[in-house]
Amino acid sequence: MRLAMIGLGRMGANMARRLLRDGHEVVVHNRSVEPIAELEAEGAIGARALEDVPAALVPPRVVWLMVPAGDPTERILEQLGELLDDGDVVIDGGNSNYRDSIRRADALRGRGIAFVDAGTSGGIWGLDAGYCLMVGGAADAVALVEPAMRSLAAPGGFAHVGPSGAGHFTKMVHNGIEYGLLQAYAEGFELLHAAEEFDLDLEQVAELWRHGSVVRSWLLDLAATAFADDPRLERIAGFVDDSGEGRWTVSDAVERGVPVTAIAHALFARFTSRQDDSFAMRTIAALREGFGGLATKPKDG
Repeated sequence: MRLAMIGLGRMGANMARRLLRDGHEVVVHNRSVEPIAELEAEGAIGARALEDVPAALVPPRVVWLMVPAGDPTERILEQLGELLDDGDVVIDGGNSNYRDSIRRADALRGRGIAFVDAGTSGGIWGLDAGYCLMVGGAADAVALVEPAMRSLAAPGGFAHVGPSGAGHFTKMVHNGIEYGLLQAYAEGFELLHAAEEFDLDLEQVAELWRHGSVVRSWLLDLAATAFADDPRLERIAGFVDDSGEGRWTVSDAVERGVPVTAIAHALFARFTSRQDDSFAMRTIAALREGFGGLATKPKDG
């Protein structure tokens, strides 16, 4: 199928590449032109201006957004609402708040445009391994874009989870769980690090746990790699940012009266990382860099 990918950052560019590899025709647009030119060289159709995107597509048009949540997504959706026609579909694959997705779906529906919220996980590894897609929206709109979803997804990694907002709600909780998992690994490795009398090799322990242990996971794989590269994680500061989903998860849980104690603790632990340097926070920073290509903060000196 032919579709557009708007936003060619870490995720968007690789998603466009994966679609191209599976035989789709992909129109690409980005605020800066360099990523457009790179993907044109790989077979994509470039659109230098957002206004050029609809003309490069065939009705019903499908436009996939991979831009930062909040104002950037809002502005582009407002423009697309004026540029697209009845029967077209917009997919938001970013980490938008699910309440915004419900509102945006209602607004675009009034113009005859379908809105699909696609919670997308896979980070920088998704190009080769595939992505996990948690999709919300009307059944007919999801069915229309399913060929592209199937091409992007890892085996078993695509599901239509419910109506508008359900995809981003599921991704929000997914990321909340991620906070808790990262924190548990970080605290465990900090305790190992603190046991100086044993002089433990943290790469060896992480590698050991990867085989047959009940705590084995992809995050543990990344920990083993991180400790192999930097055994004491001395090259980065223990500063860990939060992109919003953890806060939304905790806030939503408070409203619903659901105890998410581990996730709440993990969120507040990230706040402490901005006050002092700790090995636990350096561990989380290294793992986030490993799975998402997310920037770390160098240690001073």
